[in-house]
Amino acid sequence: MLKTIVVILLQQWQLSKISARSRTRKFEPRSSSVLPKGIFKKLLLVISMGCLEWATQAFRPPPPKLCGSPDGPPITSPRIKLRDGRHMAYMEHGVPKETAKYKIVFIHAFASCKEHNPFAVTSSPDVIESLQVYTVSFDRPGYGQSDPHPNQTLKSFALDVEELADQLELGSKFYLIGYHQGGLLVWPCLKYIPHRLEGATLISPNINFWWPSFPSKLCNEAYHQLHKQDQWARRVAHYLPWLTYWWNTRKWFPGLSASSRISNSPQDMEAMSKLAPVKVQQTSQGEFESLHRDSIIAYKKWEFDPMELQNPFPNNEGSVHLWMGGEDNFVPVTLQRFIAQQLSWINYHEIPDAAHMFALLDGMSDTILKTQLNVKH
Repeated sequence: MLKTIVVILLQQWQLSKISARSRTRKFEPRSSSVLPKGIFKKLLLVISMGCLEWATQAFRPPPPKLCGSPDGPPITSPRIKLRDGRHMAYMEHGVPKETAKYKIVFIHAFASCKEHNPFAVTSSPDVIESLQVYTVSFDRPGYGQSDPHPNQTLKSFALDVEELADQLELGSKFYLIGYHQGGLLVWPCLKYIPHRLEGATLISPNINFWWPSFPSKLCNEAYHQLHKQDQWARRVAHYLPWLTYWWNTRKWFPGLSASSRISNSPQDMEAMSKLAPVKVQQTSQGEFESLHRDSIIAYKKWEFDPMELQNPFPNNEGSVHLWMGGEDNFVPVTLQRFIAQQLSWINYHEIPDAAHMFALLDGMSDTILKTQLNVKH
């Protein structure tokens, strides 16, 4: 479009030159370098329009490649159809839900998917069978084989979890466990659907540095311990969410660095080796509707402060647990300790010398599971 406008203006300039020459043949000829009046304003307008068009295209993410579409990934998992027409892919593990004593919904981490469920990957089959545990994991919106949700909010996510449980007929109550970003998303479930929960566990949960209850000094210290690219990616997602796609796709700007941070930890690398390759890539529908929207959800201004939540189980009919590795190099452990101090009803468990992916290490998922279900070890 810009090229066409410039060509038209140049053609008009040439015509104006020819016309001017024909009218002034009897007079002293003008220099051919003289431009017609107003041409600079027109060129400035064209350049401005071109810059605006470039910026619009650069900042606008490409449309997602929906599962089942001609250029999208195939549909290989069972899916439910949600109230707004979106589809959610899920995967069931453990004993049949019809005979299960405990039913658990698992929420996967950032840059992950439903296949990466530690209670399906590393839990002892004997423990699952003896306790009669059923778990269902699902691809969060935009990940794996679940449709994107451009209007996703914290509340809409909690209602998605509730609808999944209803459509799978898990009963009036169920347990909820989330890892990293999935752990972060346990908070809105505690806020909006506490009446549906028997208990909840947050494992290495992600943190929003702009939650109001954090003391400024403590929060700033933790924030500046992050890698520079993590700091900038979070700032952009919080202050300029519309710039998130552009920022994270420019090679000269520091984008998300989760994978590099985890790869620096030998313990995390050992833990991640237990995850089997997935059939459909986590971000096959597009990075914006998965990774980038995840960042916006995590670091935007929340409509509530988790540290102001009331105990969802005032009569001790359930419990909430928060697990952290003492050597987590991705989520600041100091802020998790502060959350646990503010919420007396949180059962806080810190594993010394453990890194971010500690729940995948041998025996840990069994320990976390038994703790949540209040079963003796």
